[in-house]
Amino acid sequence: MPSIKTCGQAALAVLSAFSLTVLADDNRALQTGHEYMVLTNYPNNLHVVDAATDTLFKTCKMPDAFGPGSVQISPDHKTAYVLNNHYADVYGVELDTCKQVFHASITQKPGEKARAMFSFTLSPDGKELYTIANPTLMLNDHYEVQQPRLDVYATDAGLNAKPIRSFPAPRQLSIMQAGDDGSLYVAGPDLYKVNPQTGKFDVLLPTRHWNRPGYSSPDVLYFWNHQSYLHDFSLLYTAAKFKDDKQDLATADYVYGQLSVDLKTGKATTTDFGPLTEIYFTGMRSPKDPNLMFGLLNRLSKYDIKQQKLLQSAPLDHSYYCIAFNKDGSKIYLAGTYNDVAVFDADSMKQVGSIKLPGGDMAITTSQLFVR
Repeated sequence: MPSIKTCGQAALAVLSAFSLTVLADDNRALQTGHEYMVLTNYPNNLHVVDAATDTLFKTCKMPDAFGPGSVQISPDHKTAYVLNNHYADVYGVELDTCKQVFHASITQKPGEKARAMFSFTLSPDGKELYTIANPTLMLNDHYEVQQPRLDVYATDAGLNAKPIRSFPAPRQLSIMQAGDDGSLYVAGPDLYKVNPQTGKFDVLLPTRHWNRPGYSSPDVLYFWNHQSYLHDFSLLYTAAKFKDDKQDLATADYVYGQLSVDLKTGKATTTDFGPLTEIYFTGMRSPKDPNLMFGLLNRLSKYDIKQQKLLQSAPLDHSYYCIAFNKDGSKIYLAGTYNDVAVFDADSMKQVGSIKLPGGDMAITTSQLFVR
């Protein structure tokens, strides 16, 4: 019978071999020309999924705490930036090595506590990162809500990044994307176009303050910051479409629509795509056929935008929050809630796969697909 010492040495050797395997997996580099999906989940994981095989490629462990786990991918597709630690910090993780290469605290001033409500993104050249900080001054006997601010960071600033520019910002701002010309598009009470060099906010599309003839004010609930293959910045709205000037809500038609900005041209559009029959948390147009809109929550649904007609729906075994497409538009990935990603064929609307992620639920993560 082997000695306790010998058994211990054998066990240590097995554990060491296992550790080396895990380390090697975590340090596998992504392949050029290959398509991947990045998303997050509890307890604090950043996952890379191989979109060709729909299998988990690697998992990176994130620092501090989880939440909300929103992800933005750098333009060179080498770094994932994650808003995390209860909305208090942005982290940059090098995807090839799982090494943390960037960190910025949303809180910047002594005595304040600040959070970013899903509001962060990158410049088109990847050299700057933008956040909207919502600070509160924490005094001994009371709190004072402060003016929100647009903070601009250099992405090469390392693990103790500080704003290189800061500007006052409106309240209630959420998701944002940058256009090819460097303009910043930010969702809030209205959809704003922002100059990140001067901090000037201009209303591009009125939402709370729209004056769209024949419509009620829109209702918008959207905090999934998609980087889509259509290269647009979009969010869903619902509204009542009145029959006449009486504006009677009892006889109105209720519609779903999309606010969208073409990030190449800066052109903004407001488009109804179908009747409001159920709630969707996210929606996205097909990169293969932009006339097709897909909505997701308790069902996966497909709409013809021009006809404003529901074409097809697929039942789901549980709710999913976040929708995403592969580049050719053939597959749809359903994420959020639990730790499984459902894969659907976009044409047949049949489920063709499921990807089980290590760890717990994804909550309100934003899944992002890209080609390295």
